[in-house]
Amino acid sequence: MAEQRAMILCIDDDPDVLSFLEIVLGSAGYGFAGAASAEAGLRIYKEAHPDLVIVDLMMEEVDSGAVFAKELKALGNRAPVFMLSSVGDDLNLSTDATALGLAGVFQKPLASAHLLPVLEAALAERRPA
Repeated sequence: MAEQRAMILCIDDDPDVLSFLEIVLGSAGYGFAGAASAEAGLRIYKEAHPDLVIVDLMMEEVDSGAVFAKELKALGNRAPVFMLSSVGDDLNLSTDATALGLAGVFQKPLASAHLLPVLEAALAERRPA
């Protein structure tokens, strides 16, 4: 039986970032769902039940990604959640990744050579032995 592709939900208000993620993730064999806002992302999350989530920190509102991560945690989310940030190392000073339930933080601009191994490791941890 073929292994089911993991579905990854990506939320970013920059269409170029979403296009990049769709191409990179699709080329690596992952399913892709994209949303341009935290509100749309939450709707898709509830419908698609993704295996992993990547969300931008700053979208329509400052810290809307952090609010989204808190909402997922309140819903009992078990999928790894990664934050995208363009604010550099300052994010580590202003955001408690553990409190938000984040699996990690990716800095923009993204590099597929770094992104894919991290995502694969996070997804591998969720697979049954």
